[in-house]
Order: sequence, then C-alpha cells, then structure tokens
Amino acid sequence: MNLQLPSIRNCPMCGGRVALVTREGRERPVCASCGHIVYINPVPAAALVVLDKGRVLLTLRNVEPQIGMWCLPGGFIEWGESPDEAARRELLEETGITGGDLSLIGVYDSVSGERLHVLVIAYRVHSWSGDIVPGDDASDVRWFEIDSMPPLAFSVHERALAEALGCEE
Repeated sequence: MNLQLPSIRNCPMCGGRVALVTREGRERPVCASCGHIVYINPVPAAALVVLDKGRVLLTLRNVEPQIGMWCLPGGFIEWGESPDEAARRELLEETGITGGDLSLIGVYDSVSGERLHVLVIAYRVHSWSGDIVPGDDASDVRWFEIDSMPPLAFSVHERALAEALGCEE
C-alpha cells in the first residue's frame, strides 16, 4: 500500500520539529531534537451487519466522508473501549437499537481518501431490541432488501456484508 503519511510537524514528546527519516526499514516521522519516532497507526473502527428476513439495516451518512451515502452502522473505537463495546455503542447511537449476540465476521484493511487508514472489525448482530430511529451521524436508518439495496459508501462494508451473507444458513 502506498499511502501518504499524515503531516506531523511537532514531536508529541518535546515539541521539537519532526522530519521524515528512514528508520526501522521505512520512512517515519522522527523528532530532530529528541529522536522520538512518531508511529502512525491505522485507526480502529467497528461495523455491524444486521440482517432480518432477507433485508439489511443501513444508515444514511450525514457527515463526511461519503455524506449522503448508505453504509453499515458503525464507527471508530474510542479510548478504553473493546471492539465489541464500540460496536454496540455505535449501533445504539446510529440506529436506536441495542445489540445482543454478536459474532465476528472479519477484520478488514480500509483506506479512505488519501490519508486515512482504518482497520475495520465487522460483526454480525444476531439479536437486538428497541425501535429503529436515526441518530448521531446518521440522518436516516432503514431496512433494504438485499437484492435491491443502494450502493454502499465504503467497499469494506460491501466485503463484510458479502462475507456475512456467505455465512448465512
């Protein structure tokens, strides 16, 4: 993957200027003052596949990236959260439903735009409760028939959905 590193100007340890230097076999931001290597890691996120009688639950994004497009419920894992805790929180925030039994579909590498590298952990939601209502960064949430759903905002969501459907009995 040839992904441009985000621009880092100052060292988070001492405030010194940072420059790209080859360290540990690759180009990395390194502080010219203290030598601290600033490691830039993928951002972890969770996505959820909720299926019911040949339908999938999708949310309509009201924030960038891909504002106005449909996607699986999900979002970034916050500090101190486990991936499944984040998945349940995002499901509730975006759809109004509380996720019960979850199973792992897979872990996916996703690059959005030129500078965002996301590691998406996708779950299948086997049980839930509550009423579906859009919230947080979703302006709408609704069920779509699998064979007539809109294009999804992120290819990683398409891959997770396809794998979830392949696991259907």
